[in-house]
Amino acid sequence: MGAASLARRRRGGSPRDRRHAGARGHPRPPVRRTASPRVEGYAILAGAALLAALVLRRPELAVAAAPFALVLALGLRLARDPAVRVDLELAADRTLESSRLPAELSVRSESGVDRLELLVDLPEGVGVADGDNATAVRLRRGEERTLSFDLRCEHWGVYDVGEIEVRARDLLRLVVWEERLRLRRTIKAYPQEQLLDRLLAPLETQARAGSDVARTKGDGIEYADLRAYVPGDRLRSINWRASARRDTLVVNERHPERNTDVVLFLDSFSDLRGPSRSTLDDAVRAAATLATRYLDRRDRVGLVAFGGVLRWVQPGLGVVQRFRLIETLLETGVEPTYTWRNVNVIPARILPSKALVLGLTPLVDPRFVAALQDLRARGYDVAVVEIDPIGVVQPESSEAERLAFRLWLLQREILRSRLLRLGIAVSRWSQGAPLEVAVEEVRTFRRHARLARV
Repeated sequence: MGAASLARRRRGGSPRDRRHAGARGHPRPPVRRTASPRVEGYAILAGAALLAALVLRRPELAVAAAPFALVLALGLRLARDPAVRVDLELAADRTLESSRLPAELSVRSESGVDRLELLVDLPEGVGVADGDNATAVRLRRGEERTLSFDLRCEHWGVYDVGEIEVRARDLLRLVVWEERLRLRRTIKAYPQEQLLDRLLAPLETQARAGSDVARTKGDGIEYADLRAYVPGDRLRSINWRASARRDTLVVNERHPERNTDVVLFLDSFSDLRGPSRSTLDDAVRAAATLATRYLDRRDRVGLVAFGGVLRWVQPGLGVVQRFRLIETLLETGVEPTYTWRNVNVIPARILPSKALVLGLTPLVDPRFVAALQDLRARGYDVAVVEIDPIGVVQPESSEAERLAFRLWLLQREILRSRLLRLGIAVSRWSQGAPLEVAVEEVRTFRRHARLARV
């Protein structure tokens, strides 16, 4: 039997813990040929009839055993290896979570097979959109058949090679050929983007052209101020109406449009999970949405996943940068660690000066909060979207557990107040609320608050 392909999540049992499966060129498992239960049954019947004929001296009993013996002899003699080849083609190797991904499973038999059973072993999080992942077909000699179906990735992630069980039976159902094929496809399921129309504007802009109105004055569209005309000013910048009122030439000054540097600072120290929701899931979806929107505005976007394992993407522009960011987000997981980390472990080029650092965190680990405080102390423009875990963590029925829950809420409130005292805007993104609401809350805070000196 031949090679096959379907999707399996690269990580193991946990949706966050991805590891590569076997590399290409993995040795093909042998085909296992076994006798079906019918062989044993026919042999027992034939042997019992022959034994009875000898003991009872009844030749007609030997005649009764002949059909069973004949079926065994002919069936085992004529049984041939079906020489089945199985392959799977995916319409694409990238998809969005909860979207359909068309797939085609091709099977071919060189010698023909009366019954071919196929069972696609899908990993957790991947399913067949319509129908079942098990099927049975009959193939003539040299016949090839293609089975079409749709896969659906219920969750974002990287799904590596899965396995497919192939079982063939001969015409008399006496012999069974079994093989478990390792598939060599990878599906990358990108997170669904959230609705977001307005973005958070940084306090400082960079020197490149972009979509943000800079505070400086220069060539641009947005009106800034009036000043007296000096030789060398362009005629089209003269404000003739204001000049007529003042009896002297005055020109318009404008704010130029510049791009910004945005660093998405993702908390991977902890992940609070419930039956249908995870704080890390929400943070990854928010990060993917923000990255796409900022890149659409020609801003440079970088990523730091700050936790047990440090992952980063240097700020950049364009479509290629978007794929870098999202594929790094797909690899983000929680690695338990008890060591204290600070921002000194982050390479300096990952955090440009004047960058907007946008934190995405459930505010449960003081190490991440300390890192945000450190960044603010170094002069970075910091804002935080809190992934509210209240919908995931609920108090139990006992008095002690309810008291522990209240203490945990107070501890989170202390962490939040530390950030607010430094002038860091903190907004809560609750379950079921649009991401745009949380971003607008940060915008409102920054309009009416003044950054504290550290």
